[in-house]
Amino acid sequence: MTGRPFWKTCMPKLLVSLAAATAISSAAQAFEPESNDPIIIGTFNWSSAMINSEIAGIILQKLGYTVEYLPMDDSARYPGFEAGDATFALETWATTQKINLETSVATGKVLDLGETGMQAKEEWWYPIYMKEACPGLPNWEALKDPKCGEAFAAPETAPKGRYLSGPVDWGGGDVERVAALGLPFEVVNAGTDAGMFAELQAAYERKAPIMMWVYAPHWAPAKFEGEWVDFPDYEDACYTDPAWGGNPDATHDCGKPEGWIKKMGWAEGEKKWPCAYEVVRNFKMDNATIQPLIGAVDLDGKTVTEVAQGWVDANEAVWKPWAACAGL
Repeated sequence: MTGRPFWKTCMPKLLVSLAAATAISSAAQAFEPESNDPIIIGTFNWSSAMINSEIAGIILQKLGYTVEYLPMDDSARYPGFEAGDATFALETWATTQKINLETSVATGKVLDLGETGMQAKEEWWYPIYMKEACPGLPNWEALKDPKCGEAFAAPETAPKGRYLSGPVDWGGGDVERVAALGLPFEVVNAGTDAGMFAELQAAYERKAPIMMWVYAPHWAPAKFEGEWVDFPDYEDACYTDPAWGGNPDATHDCGKPEGWIKKMGWAEGEKKWPCAYEVVRNFKMDNATIQPLIGAVDLDGKTVTEVAQGWVDANEAVWKPWAACAGL
């Protein structure tokens, strides 16, 4: 073997890394959290929300804050935040929680802490092999044909099609949408996020019929070839005004909204932990970054904590500026 000795090649890099880690540790130790009361981070039942919650929690713990995690129902979280039972939520999706968030912020008890940078899409989705059985897809009007419903039927819903929706606490208005658009489908809610995508995996391998809720950012749209159904474009009035849209007697005669994924927080908490709120406001994550982290949990079997800690360890240059208020 020729070339520079190992210690001459690698030791300087190791010393630089250790020095950087020591500097961060020293700065964090010098920062005094404004309160030792626990910051409560709400966690939800899908992987990206759990990962982002732990990433934020690990960073706050590095600054000396006490952090606890509180599992919460997605649609039912708002009274808890207004009462101060939770401090932060790292993911609030425009696709299902837009109106709930805006209503809660209007009380003055909840803060909109800004967009994460991730962009959300949640909609009815089918594998591409089902297109032949339902000509006209992805146009939603193809679903009105009873024969199309039968093509997506299951024993418990036949002759109607089966639509596999998300867990009940996700909301989404799928029952209302089926009724408003006159679709020959029955909505069946998945028990868990993991169970929903396990069913997709099994159906895809067998080329079995399936119509279900698929969302992004997520690994499924990249792994499985398929399409989202094109429903009428969402407007706020679609969910509140029956006169809007093609059915003058019902709301939800449109698709789901798309767009931002925001952070939210208990308004009173900013007086107690102002630097922590600045860190969460600065927190950024995009689809390209979170998607492989979701895959590491869902497909590779790693734990949420392992994946979150790995990201924090490998991305000091990314998150250190978020914590400028702590002197990092």
